[in-house]
Amino acid sequence: MPPSLGSVLVVDDDPAVGAVLKALLQQEGIDSIWVSSGTEALEELSRRPVDTVITDLRMPGMDGMQLLQQIAARFPEVAVIMMTAHGTVPLAVEAMKTGAADFVLKPFDRQEILYSVCKALTAAPHKQEKTSSPLPAAGAFLSDSEAMREVERLLERAAAGDATVLLRGETGTGKELAARALHRLSKRRSGPFVKVHCAALPDALLESELFGYEKGAFTGAAARKPGRAELAEGGTLFLDEIGDITPAVQVKLLRLLQDRAYERLGGTSTLSANVRFVTATHRNLEEMVRAGQFREDLFYRLSVVPIWLPPLRDRPADVGGLARHFCAAIAAASGRSGVELMPEAVERLVSHRWPGNVRQLQNFVERLIVLSDGPLLSLADVERELSREQRWAAESAAGSMGLRLDSRREEAERDALQEALARTGGNRSMAARLLGVSRRTLYSKLAEHRLS
Repeated sequence: MPPSLGSVLVVDDDPAVGAVLKALLQQEGIDSIWVSSGTEALEELSRRPVDTVITDLRMPGMDGMQLLQQIAARFPEVAVIMMTAHGTVPLAVEAMKTGAADFVLKPFDRQEILYSVCKALTAAPHKQEKTSSPLPAAGAFLSDSEAMREVERLLERAAAGDATVLLRGETGTGKELAARALHRLSKRRSGPFVKVHCAALPDALLESELFGYEKGAFTGAAARKPGRAELAEGGTLFLDEIGDITPAVQVKLLRLLQDRAYERLGGTSTLSANVRFVTATHRNLEEMVRAGQFREDLFYRLSVVPIWLPPLRDRPADVGGLARHFCAAIAAASGRSGVELMPEAVERLVSHRWPGNVRQLQNFVERLIVLSDGPLLSLADVERELSREQRWAAESAAGSMGLRLDSRREEAERDALQEALARTGGNRSMAARLLGVSRRTLYSKLAEHRLS
């Protein structure tokens, strides 16, 4: 693992375990520190940025589950790996419902713990999409527009059944919020809501995340581990960025959707999945189907109930309410309660197009609070930050004008590899012949483009 992967905080009341785990991570080039209690862990998280926390379950005072709950509430961008000598599937379900990224059994295997940490740190850059600022609760869209009221009506109707729902819309329109609302309104509300970010993990990790694995299935698989399909039993499995999965995973996902059946990696027993599938994407799946990049049969399995979330520019009536909500919530979280947006500032926000949708608006309001003085945020404050944003966008666009030839070549190679795999149903020998290269070259290129 390269040293730039991130930082890990180890929480265990046993000094020997803490010292061994800290040393193991540092040997792999991962910045790591150890504390002996949940209270110390929260203090450390308040002092410095941390990507991942590994915590023991059984500790005096604040135990691992209580610490997990505190981290989920106060530091939602931090991944938590639960470590326990009492690991069971029900415990894993409870931990996943609370927000755990993974769990490992003690005494831990060196390769298994490194595998789990690598998985969490690999996903960490994609977690930047989540902000530590409060979002509206599931089901609370803070909407005054007819477009979003129609979305709410569709969610209520879809929640009554078990049909697969495909949430579509631009990045930042609130697809995960809609998925959580759908779960909350459904008959499965008492079951777990389990999310898989399909774009955050390469094929091998994504497959093990979805289906789980048996002991010995690969190096580091020291014990059987349930997949997200198993952890979501009786609840909802949310597959985010479904348009980013490769043809190889598409084949396996199609069987899961069609038959509600799957096998763990390295296993022979067929398991059934009693889950409700909700998926989301910002991609144009119809175009991907025509280009041979997405299976047509999988597309129709996913889009039984398609629901489109409109961009923020098409519902300006919602901007004012969202901006005021974000302002109050972010100000309270940062210890600046009482900060308000002046009416003319809100009017200016409403007139802006917000190409990044609700997420961009939220980030903008947070930056506005951080970089402004006084309790009242004025029109001048808004204009200043909009001007900065426009300048950054212009500089970024100017930089992109100098696209290098090698980056264009890489894009063309990746497209050709994906198309060949799609045409051959994932058969790599046939794909190699189609591309006119050896199997060794094909495998090398697939690894280079992270398609393996």
